[in-house]
Amino acid sequence: MLKLNRSNSKDVLELITEHDEDTATATDQRTKPAETENDAEIVATGDAEEGIEEPEPEDADPQNADADESPRQPRSRRLLQRALVGLGALALVTAISLAGFFGWQVKEQKDIDAAGQAALQTARSYAVTLTSVDNQKLDENFKQVLEGATGEFKDMYSQSAAQLRQLLIDNKAVSRGTVVDAAIKSATKTKVEVLVFVDQSISNSVNPEPRIDRSRVAITMDLVDNHWLASKVDIK
Repeated sequence: MLKLNRSNSKDVLELITEHDEDTATATDQRTKPAETENDAEIVATGDAEEGIEEPEPEDADPQNADADESPRQPRSRRLLQRALVGLGALALVTAISLAGFFGWQVKEQKDIDAAGQAALQTARSYAVTLTSVDNQKLDENFKQVLEGATGEFKDMYSQSAAQLRQLLIDNKAVSRGTVVDAAIKSATKTKVEVLVFVDQSISNSVNPEPRIDRSRVAITMDLVDNHWLASKVDIK
């Protein structure tokens, strides 16, 4: 048995104290890693929680905004393209229609001009027939006048032919007509009004010496069976 005295009790106390300190140090060393791991997990967990970001609202997401607008933009472009195509087609149709209309107008005017010139030439010749009479050749003269007439004027001339014939025979009348000038007053493809200026040399039993009478003859020419005929004659 160990007997403690004042001298060795101090040593024993120091030994015990040192043993307790060693024990506490060892204990701290065994527990410290665990505490460090727990601290690391906590820190990691905290860092992870700090690293998580809350999702932004859909309205604030630019990608979602682009996704919402992207279907609208192509549709708007398609509508614009269709509108432009429609306008282009309309412009083309309008241009073709106008070209056809103006082409028709040009052709119509050419046809009218051609009809006017043909009627004018016939009217000039017919004015000479009307103002040229020989009492020795009345049958031939009347036949030529009636062949070139139609409608109202033909009927009127036929009715007055017998009386006119006798008057020309009694006066031994002779006349020769010459066209000085002629012009178209109005014209369509089937009716032309012509004004003819005629110098007429006239002689008869009362005045055997020829004299010159100047007449203005208004003739309406109608197209009948592709022939220009006088439907109305007014001699002034």
